Amino acid sequence: MDIYLQRRASTGFFGGEGFLMQKYSGSGYAWLEIDGAVQERTLAAGEKLVIDSGFVAAMEATCTMEIQTVKGLTNVVLGGEGLFNTVVSGPGKVWLQTMPINALAMNLYNYMPHSSN
Repeated sequence: MDIYLQRRASTGFFGGEGFLMQKYSGSGYAWLEIDGAVQERTLAAGEKLVIDSGFVAAMEATCTMEIQTVKGLTNVVLGGEGLFNTVVSGPGKVWLQTMPINALAMNLYNYMPHSSN
């Protein structure tokens, strides 16, 4: 099976968390570090999934991925998700992580001591 795995990098100009994918082929095991829980989605041919880039953990090579600009000034300014979304098209399986590293950091931040100013 051929799959693409999201690379952990502080790059990813369009998606904040990253849109860099590494292709793996053959049989065997691939160990992943996924933040939060994993959700597996099976997309039919032509079916599309529009998500924030940070949530994509892996996808089969039969899927395609493109970056799409968020439309509307209100969505860009008040949406809180950034300027770009990732569109994954089927057929194939997509594995999503429920808590990308930026969301994990913000959730942990709430439990950390803060100096009172």
